[in-house]
Amino acid sequence: MFPKTLIFVVVSALLLTGCAPVVVTVTVPPSPLETVVVTATPSPTPPPTPTPLPKPHVLTVCLLGEPDTLYLYGGSHLPATQQVLSALYDGPIDHLEYGYRPVLLQKLPSFADGDALVRVVQVHAGDRVVDAAGRATRWGPGVRVIPARCLSPACAVEFDGGPVWMERMQVRFTLRDDVTWDDGEPLTAADSVFAFRVASDPATIGARYLVSRTLRYTARDDYHLEWVGVPGFLPSDYFLNFFAPLPRHQLAGRSPADLAQDEDLRRRPPTWGPFVVEDWLPADRLILAPNPRYSPAPHLDKIVFRFATDGADMVARLLAGECDIATHDADLIPFLPLLLKAEQQGLLHLLSAPGTGWEHLEFDIAPTDDRPPFFGDARVRQAVAHCVDRETVVAEATYGRGFPLDSYLPPTHPFHAAGLPAWEYDPAAGRALLEEAGWVDEDSDGVREAHRVSGVRTGTPFEVTLLLRADDEAALRSARAIKAQLADCGLRVNLDARPFWELFAPAPDGPLFGRHFDLAETTWWLDVRPMCEHYLSPEVAAESVTGYADPDFDAACLGVGQTFPGTAEYAEYRQRAQELFAADLPALPLFMRLRFAVARPRVQGFTLDSTSPGDLWNAESLDVTVAEE
Repeated sequence: MFPKTLIFVVVSALLLTGCAPVVVTVTVPPSPLETVVVTATPSPTPPPTPTPLPKPHVLTVCLLGEPDTLYLYGGSHLPATQQVLSALYDGPIDHLEYGYRPVLLQKLPSFADGDALVRVVQVHAGDRVVDAAGRATRWGPGVRVIPARCLSPACAVEFDGGPVWMERMQVRFTLRDDVTWDDGEPLTAADSVFAFRVASDPATIGARYLVSRTLRYTARDDYHLEWVGVPGFLPSDYFLNFFAPLPRHQLAGRSPADLAQDEDLRRRPPTWGPFVVEDWLPADRLILAPNPRYSPAPHLDKIVFRFATDGADMVARLLAGECDIATHDADLIPFLPLLLKAEQQGLLHLLSAPGTGWEHLEFDIAPTDDRPPFFGDARVRQAVAHCVDRETVVAEATYGRGFPLDSYLPPTHPFHAAGLPAWEYDPAAGRALLEEAGWVDEDSDGVREAHRVSGVRTGTPFEVTLLLRADDEAALRSARAIKAQLADCGLRVNLDARPFWELFAPAPDGPLFGRHFDLAETTWWLDVRPMCEHYLSPEVAAESVTGYADPDFDAACLGVGQTFPGTAEYAEYRQRAQELFAADLPALPLFMRLRFAVARPRVQGFTLDSTSPGDLWNAESLDVTVAEE
């Protein structure tokens, strides 16, 4: 009944009111003006869907125990403390892959670049020195020092009342100029000098060794420092003589004793690194948040450290999903079979890296008792190297994670020598060398006897004892394999597992250091001292484990200790010492002891390093995958 043309007047503002009634007025021409009022209720308009907030990226790390302090000069040696500090602080110098990398510094000082040098200075009575035995003392009665241009303790001189010329080292450090504290203040050389003064105070526990051997530590300007050592102190790791900074603008005016006891400084220390302490719940957890002043910003929103009691507790928490990482300082070796199965099922990642423990076979070349010198001839030691299938031994001892060595330094070490003989597994070559050296099995009983062997009675069977630690599962596993393999070459080996304290008892009565053994499987740990020093001649080294004596090796090894990294002489001595060692084999390298850590598959960027004290050395680069809901 209505005409075709309709005019709808819509009040648009009311359409935005959702479910409120809308009044529509309709005018119908050309009939007499008639107004019809229609009331309509439209369908409800759904509310806008909120944008979901991103899930926080939280990494949870299981620690072995709880830190005791996070104060840089608090003197803590707990593994848990080192792990947290590695995330709080970036450097100042990272120890990675057996080498060092600058973090707060523009570069590491070196002799080649002129940042380090040695001067000859005159020392008078009462002056501070480092004596011939390496002790910090003062030049006076009864003190012996190594004078200038002297290269060994053999030419040390004793105090006679007059002065003496000695060598003194000085090193210059250059800081980066783009680093700030977490409060935004620039980090400068004055902060490092302030830290040195704190470290020098008797109330401060840490850094006493370096402090006692430092003559001066000064700032030349805002970003340049100079360290000057006490005469006679010539460390090969001179580039580490840098004092980790403390914020002078915050702490100046307070005594070192007060700083060491300050609860807030122990629990929420200022930092220049990628994270700061957000909260610490004793006996439960410690929480880190990103440092807003650090650039580039970390990927993680939080790092939560949970305190575990031991390796078993860590593994249980990992499998329960309570932790993302179990750090390397826990003893995870007893759980390796379980962890390997979990890895095969995709539940965990088992990470391993060669550590600082060098596993090897010691040969008693010159016994101090009446036992025969079975290994006095280098050909016999070389034969053992050929007869031992080290690939199998290492796989057995390390669950297939290790690799055999050709030196006392691993191949990833920056000073590992190139071109060393590998002494591949070749039993036929080993048997030929034994016969050439006079060891023949004439009675066909499976054990060789001595025939015209120097120092060994004719007919003496080649039957020896292999010493090892009774509580060392890796050594037990490898020793059993070595015993079986040497039997194939006609050498009978009996295993003798001793307690640690008995095996490493001091000379002259201890079986190892007193040289009352035939073979011994032992571990030496890499440190600042050259590893070759264990094999210096008895006339040169008081504790010669094997009795090995070679003047050329002595000269090369002593040269390593008397020169400095970064010089051509140092590199030449390192190369030569390893070449002589690999040829004569006073010990047979086996493998590097491994570090193990565990991570869940969601963790990104986590790598286990061979030498870093903390596993979170690259905390700013770590991340986790967050599951979508």
